[in-house]
Amino acid sequence: MLKEFKEFAMKGNVLDMAIGVIIGGAFGKIVSSLVSDVLMPPIGLLLGGVDFTGLFLTLSGTAQPSLVAAKAAGAPTLNYGVFLQTIFDFIIVAFVIFMFVKQMNRFKREAPAAPPPPPPGPTNEEKLLMEIRDALKNRQ
Repeated sequence: MLKEFKEFAMKGNVLDMAIGVIIGGAFGKIVSSLVSDVLMPPIGLLLGGVDFTGLFLTLSGTAQPSLVAAKAAGAPTLNYGVFLQTIFDFIIVAFVIFMFVKQMNRFKREAPAAPPPPPPGPTNEEKLLMEIRDALKNRQ
C-alpha cells in the first residue's frame, strides 16, 4: 500500500496541484496585502476618508463608535466593509490570474502545422504493374 501511495504522490499532476495550492495561498496573501494596504487607502481617501474595513451596522440597535468598540462590547455587527474588502481582493486576484493564464496560453501556442508532405511516389509493385499495362497496350 505504501508503494501505491508513493506512485500516486509522485505523479506529475498531484505534485503540480500541490505546488499550485501552496503558491496560490501565498499569492492570495500578497494580493490581500496589496488591496488592503496599498490600493484601498487611496480609494478611501478619494471617497472622503472612508476606511472600508471599518464600515459596519450594529444589529443590537445600540450605537458604537467603531467596529473594534462594537466587538469589544459584544454587540452583533454586520461587517459589510470587510465584505467589500474581500470582494475587491477577489476581483484583483481573479484579474491577475486571468492575465497570467492568458500569457501562459500565448507562450504555449503551437507553431502552425507544416503542410502535409507530398504523397509518396508509386511503389515497386505499382511500377511493375504500370509496365505490364503499357506493354499490353502496345501489343494491341
